[in-house]
Amino acid sequence: MKAMLITAPHRPLAIADLPVPRPGRGELLIKVRACGVCRTDLHVADGELTGGKLPVVPGHEIVGEVVENGAGAERFVPGTRVGVPWLGYTCGACAYCASGRENLCDHARFTGYHIDGGYAEYTVADQRYCFALPAAYNDAAAAPLLCAGLIGYRALLMAGDGERLGVYGFGAAAHILAQVARYQKRRIFAFTRPGDEAGQRFAHKLGAAWAGDSTMQPPEALDAAIIFAPSGALVVNALRAVTKGGSVVCAGIHMSDIPAFPYAILWEERVIRSVANLTRRDGEEFLALAPRVAVHTVVEEYGLIQANEVLSRLRDGRITGAAVLVP
Repeated sequence: MKAMLITAPHRPLAIADLPVPRPGRGELLIKVRACGVCRTDLHVADGELTGGKLPVVPGHEIVGEVVENGAGAERFVPGTRVGVPWLGYTCGACAYCASGRENLCDHARFTGYHIDGGYAEYTVADQRYCFALPAAYNDAAAAPLLCAGLIGYRALLMAGDGERLGVYGFGAAAHILAQVARYQKRRIFAFTRPGDEAGQRFAHKLGAAWAGDSTMQPPEALDAAIIFAPSGALVVNALRAVTKGGSVVCAGIHMSDIPAFPYAILWEERVIRSVANLTRRDGEEFLALAPRVAVHTVVEEYGLIQANEVLSRLRDGRITGAAVLVP
């Protein structure tokens, strides 16, 4: 099969001819139909996330067709379309798993990081960590739901139920979250890179009440803010923007250092928190909710061998909505 490999940090992905993997016990062999490109893939390729295996096939927003079942894998029959997310394995026995917080599992393994992912024609996944997908979405449209959608949904839960919601970094996750938040009768205040007028127009098109660049303060205080952009400086900006008791949710897996800031902007019970990974319950809830909301994913489709070009465009902020590789 054809695959794109991260062989070392800071190097372009390599085109490789690899054997089609074989499913082990409890695993599925999946023919990849589409794989979303996530900023986490970029963090792995750029060496900002270490600890995974190398070489590795990245990609954890996988939509594919089950073509073979390993021993004991009976949850999905061949021909079924499934989604494979970032969370690829948990131990089920540690204190976090036992308390329903499998996203924090001490022994978790992640797709496209510890486990070969979807920048390939085939992949193997643990059947327990695969999702049935809503029929309302074609393959490319469904792919961003599996991380941008899921992480956005978990971040929205962590932000509380305030009506005025700030979103810093209006990319793949934000464009999905904005639609869910509007469905919930919230108002979105979108923050983009300075000078990104196209991004601000995109936010308005998706119903944002206001859009401006990330150096600006919103026209009214926010109940909560979610940060998708990997810039620690935005935490300080967001703290200044939220009202008393407001929350700042950091939704990325990697972020630059947060600068020192005066205690006065944290005081009055403001909260800073992070979102780590996802749970299978998050996935099941969100994938049931997305068709009811009629979430529309805006996608740019590329061929598998264009992965390096796509990562470059993502790095420079030149993707509208989400990018998806289609083998």
